[in-house]
Amino acid sequence: MEPDMEDRFVDLLRHGAVVGNGRFRGTFDAPLSPRGQAQMRAAVAELPGSGGYSLPYDALFSSPAHRCAEFARELAARHGLPLELMPELSERRFGAWENRHADELPITELQRLWGDPEGFTPPGAEPFVALRERVLMGWERMLARRMAFSLVVTHGGVIRVILGQVLDISAEALLQIEVPPACRTRLRVPVGEGHPSLMSHGGADPCGAPS
Repeated sequence: MEPDMEDRFVDLLRHGAVVGNGRFRGTFDAPLSPRGQAQMRAAVAELPGSGGYSLPYDALFSSPAHRCAEFARELAARHGLPLELMPELSERRFGAWENRHADELPITELQRLWGDPEGFTPPGAEPFVALRERVLMGWERMLARRMAFSLVVTHGGVIRVILGQVLDISAEALLQIEVPPACRTRLRVPVGEGHPSLMSHGGADPCGAPS
């Protein structure tokens, strides 16, 4: 069903699976795997116009990371859409945990991260409070553009922060929201009074499928 354009809409699309999954990927910019590329194309394939010239979007925003921007550039070129790369949409920097599997890390530190994401910061990593501040600055900047229907290609951590703002969810509860590869989340942004609301959350692969 096509959205009622009296309101504005934003789709948040997480990048697909990358080469060598299962690691903390912050600034370590591994490329999409062939499966990840297919996941992202499938995530927009059901949208009106995807088989022809145009999609319903009037603007694309993307993290500068290769695993996001590669697909965003492809989509923008194919459908003649403006694209803006926004550093605010980058994934959290994980410091000493970059490109490491969870089972390589001290279990006590992982438990502290899951239990108190605001209070515990991995060695050399970006604090959660700083992540939230920059992501929400980017979110407000996008909303100020007043586009009717935007696609945002970004990361799981960024999507969780935006959902936390929209739904007023604590940092601890955000970690219970699964954002699998190529998960597409739709938000409604009222024109005038009112707060954004969550319309849907899912992806080309079922949420919870291994990445």
